[in-house]
Amino acid sequence: MNQTENRNYIISYSLYGLAPGIFSCLLFILSGLLNHSYEISLYGISLYYKSFPINLVFNFIIITSFVLIGYLLGRYFNDKQSKLLLDLNAEKEKNRRVYHFTEQLRQGSFTGKEVLLSNDELSKSLINLRDTLERREKEERIRKEQEDQRHWITEGLATFGAVLRETSNDLETLSYSVVSELAKYLKSQLVGIFVIDDSDQNNKFIEQTGAFAYGRKKFADIKLEWGEGLVGACILEQKTVFLKDVTDGYVQITSGLGKANPRSVLIVPLIFNEEVFGALEIASLKVFEEFEVEFVEKVAESIASTISSLKINMRTSKLLADSQNQQLIMKRQDEEMRSSMKELRQTQIEAAKQSEQFISFTNSVNHTMIRAEYSIDGILMYANTKFLHKLGYTSNKEIEGQHISLFINEKDREWFDDLWMRLIDGGEHFEGDMKHVSKQGTDLWTMATYVSVRDQNGVPEKILFLGIDMTESKKQSLDYTGQIDALNHSTIKAEFSPGGKINDFNEKFQEAMIYEPIELQDKTIFDFINPSEINEFSIIWKNVIAGVPFERRIKMVTRNGAEKWFHGTFSIVHDMYGDIAKVIYIAYDITNQISIERKNKVQTEKLKEQEEKLQHSQDELTRKLREAREEMRMQFREIETVKLLNEKTLEGMLDAVVTINQDNKVQFFNKAAEDLWSLSRKQIINKHVSEILPDKHTESGENYMGKYFKYGDDTLLNTRTEVFIVDKFGDPISVLLTLSEAQIGKRYSLTAFIQKIEVELF
Repeated sequence: MNQTENRNYIISYSLYGLAPGIFSCLLFILSGLLNHSYEISLYGISLYYKSFPINLVFNFIIITSFVLIGYLLGRYFNDKQSKLLLDLNAEKEKNRRVYHFTEQLRQGSFTGKEVLLSNDELSKSLINLRDTLERREKEERIRKEQEDQRHWITEGLATFGAVLRETSNDLETLSYSVVSELAKYLKSQLVGIFVIDDSDQNNKFIEQTGAFAYGRKKFADIKLEWGEGLVGACILEQKTVFLKDVTDGYVQITSGLGKANPRSVLIVPLIFNEEVFGALEIASLKVFEEFEVEFVEKVAESIASTISSLKINMRTSKLLADSQNQQLIMKRQDEEMRSSMKELRQTQIEAAKQSEQFISFTNSVNHTMIRAEYSIDGILMYANTKFLHKLGYTSNKEIEGQHISLFINEKDREWFDDLWMRLIDGGEHFEGDMKHVSKQGTDLWTMATYVSVRDQNGVPEKILFLGIDMTESKKQSLDYTGQIDALNHSTIKAEFSPGGKINDFNEKFQEAMIYEPIELQDKTIFDFINPSEINEFSIIWKNVIAGVPFERRIKMVTRNGAEKWFHGTFSIVHDMYGDIAKVIYIAYDITNQISIERKNKVQTEKLKEQEEKLQHSQDELTRKLREAREEMRMQFREIETVKLLNEKTLEGMLDAVVTINQDNKVQFFNKAAEDLWSLSRKQIINKHVSEILPDKHTESGENYMGKYFKYGDDTLLNTRTEVFIVDKFGDPISVLLTLSEAQIGKRYSLTAFIQKIEVELF
């Protein structure tokens, strides 16, 4: 309500007071006329006032009193109404701000600086609500990001699990599949896999078995010495190497646009059951996140597990083949030896009758077999050339008269002494494998025969030794036996007849199937298969018997009905006639791995359900953010417009205007500055300020502008000072300088307003 309305309001109430005042005066006059018997007329009124002039004063007082009362009432109600209007306007302003504040919250904007008019409970609640919504939005964003990372890792592990299962039979295929999938999944430019070649334990090295770069397969021809380079150090220390600051020349990533050093290199060892099998090397133009490093380490463990199984299967196959070959060789040698021994016994029986033939046969034996003769007391009486040669002696003089214990290892003395006692007592001859000790202390393994030679009375008079050297085959046999024992301790093994009946098994098979040894004697392979899968397995078994290789995972049922998953190989073994003698099953337990895969699949499904639930909220939030971004774009356009207007204003100034940043580089150079220095804007923009204020003129005077117009110098800030510059001809020009500084966050600018003094004076 303005002042005119207030004045009219007071006048109205004053007039309202005048009416009852006039009415009261009329009543007063009428009463006076009646009391003093005057005529009720204008003449009577005039006579009345002439007789009582004091009543005019009373009448004036009455009218004035009523007008004053009306005036005071008008003032009172006017003040009351003004206060009500002020309170109403304040309440409207408060409601407007509350509405605007809540509208911002509804639109999803939590960064508004709206100030509420009052400090009441509603305002505090709204501010708390804004802070709570903002905090929940941040928490939701962080949670969504973490869920996306977990989903990414789970999906990647499932993908690589499938890749490893499909390529677990060949190292080259496995390596290429791993590096190509890693390059695609991590969006990396270079991926290589290095595997330890330990075929020669005395000369181990690291070989690159797969490489993938720039979206295509690369030849893997790199071999590293043990411990060489970062890859060798990673394998040796069994720790992940993560380089975020890659030196020039480490490796270059090439594309159609040129070459660049990678921003990060990740080298992860392939470790399974605390044994290292190699390493993965990944180079990328981006820096890997922590969850990506964690993912690569998990994938590396799965790769190591697969490589371990692959190496075990390769060694197993080789051992089986070597063992089968050795068995055939030993069988042939055994047959040859038995044949020779039969001929020898026949010769001994006919020796008395055919001495000449015996001598001839003895000579033949000396050329083909190791031969020696001992007395009953164990003293060497004779040794042929082969005996000397095989035991490392040069002549009979070295050993004749020596006790047989010279050629027997001390560890074998106890059982050999028992054997000798039986021979000299006239017991049966001895046939079997025996180890002798050479002069040099090495072992000589022979297919040996010790025979007690009797005199005419049947009394033993000497002991004859005949043998065939089988040292190399025996060492190989012992080596294979040791390797097979090691295999039994590290893998599950069982042997079955062609019909499926179990013939033999190791302790790991028994523990895995939870059976007692006696319970497994009457079992067949089909007893370990789920009844619903018998038909399918019968086909597999027929193919194995028919010679079709089988190497993959299979499910079996333990004694208590639990499922067990194995990854293994069924291999057939032939006898000397080429018939199937048995089927050997070698495998390792992957039940935990299968369980993890199933859990990952369930977790993936749950994550998908959570994503669907969050999708609606995300869509709503996206809509609100879109509206907020549109509003911000409008504000940015307005700011840009203001910026352009300011620049055009500075451009049109008669004074030269130059702006530099914190690096002392020129950011603005108007037309007047171009005229002052006789330089174009293109020559100066983004150049160092020394282009227009060379340092060489610093010594030409104390007021040289180049001393003050630089970042960090506030000597002449916000003052108008006379300084000078030097033109391109080397002549000084006096100018008036005003410096203005501005800083927002890390951005800084220093602006010089320069006026030529001649222009000002003119």
